[in-house]
Amino acid sequence: MRGNLRDSLSGESPRPNLLRELSEQAILETIFREGPITRPEIAERTHISKPTVSAVVDRLVDAHLVQPAGERPGRRGRTPLAFTVNSAAGFVVGIDIGSTRVRVAAVDIYGEKLRELELETATGGPRAVEEQITATVRQIDRELAASHRELLAMGVSTPGVVDPATRRVTSLAWHLSATGEFDSLATLESRFGVPVLVDNDVNMAAVGEKWHGLAGGASTFVFVSIGAGVGMGLVIENDLFRGFHGAAGEIGYLPLARDPFDAHHRRLGGLEDEIAAGGILAAYTAAGGEAASAREVVEAARDGDEVASGVLESAAQRIGLAIATVCAVIDPELVVLGGRIGGSPDLLPAVRATVGRLLPLPMRIETSILAERAALEGALAMALREARDRLFSRERRAPAAG
Repeated sequence: MRGNLRDSLSGESPRPNLLRELSEQAILETIFREGPITRPEIAERTHISKPTVSAVVDRLVDAHLVQPAGERPGRRGRTPLAFTVNSAAGFVVGIDIGSTRVRVAAVDIYGEKLRELELETATGGPRAVEEQITATVRQIDRELAASHRELLAMGVSTPGVVDPATRRVTSLAWHLSATGEFDSLATLESRFGVPVLVDNDVNMAAVGEKWHGLAGGASTFVFVSIGAGVGMGLVIENDLFRGFHGAAGEIGYLPLARDPFDAHHRRLGGLEDEIAAGGILAAYTAAGGEAASAREVVEAARDGDEVASGVLESAAQRIGLAIATVCAVIDPELVVLGGRIGGSPDLLPAVRATVGRLLPLPMRIETSILAERAALEGALAMALREARDRLFSRERRAPAAG
């Protein structure tokens, strides 16, 4: 049985006193942020006495959370050892649930990739998808248990509206569920006993852009995803904005269709019906083109197909209208376009031109460099933050109330 991080560090008593606990947290975090780092350097950074630092480092080494990283040369007298956080102290899993593909990845606490799988999304409704995810995570858990100890946390990117309080998908996950509901949180937490952070896929993509994409230096930005569905993630002053129902950013419901009051638009939204993959394919076939997917329409436009080019030009204009509408309210410093359709660089010039005609202020609009990986990167980032917090606080958080 794998060791409990809290038990490994507790020493003589089941729970250390507060001062010792705070010292351990400060020292571990300093090693993580600045390692390789020596004991004297840790004492200098944390203002904790050298004997206390030495004792805590020894306990952290015994608990396999910290490891020696070699001697630090160039010092007088005894050459001190430097220490780093042990990358094998645990791992996290990120899950991106799409309408056609499920991506699952595991990284160590530094974010270095350990394992990644991509599967066709199971058919048969939410239960089948939950079982598929559970089996995949168990497989990865078995593979990494010996080398990286224990699973610390999971991040899940999912379609639909995620309730901010319960973290359950309450609606709009139409591509996975006939009712629009999809509750993966309770199942995963009960089966694996670790925190599971669930958020809307476009919100997760925004987090991914902040972590590893174009938005690293932007405090207020939006991520617009156009693929099987249409959505937007809003980051305002470095915080995700979810709205009261968790539905902030559902721009697929903007009334930017040819007939915004068409009853058909109430399910997925007027804008989504027009510019998502299904809408682009329908517009192309209605104009006499032949294609099996929206991606083929994009490829046809690149090959000089005038019908395909006209369809994409119309879609780009509607995307520009949506962006201009959002920018008039939010005033972001950056707009990132992503998703299978939105991530195509072919759309960017027409989108920029449309926004430029509508807004007097300059607006930076770019195509995501993460392509379809943005949501998975966001799920991993959320899980890593939780895992690192657990390592630093030495507390195993109880699963969120369901």
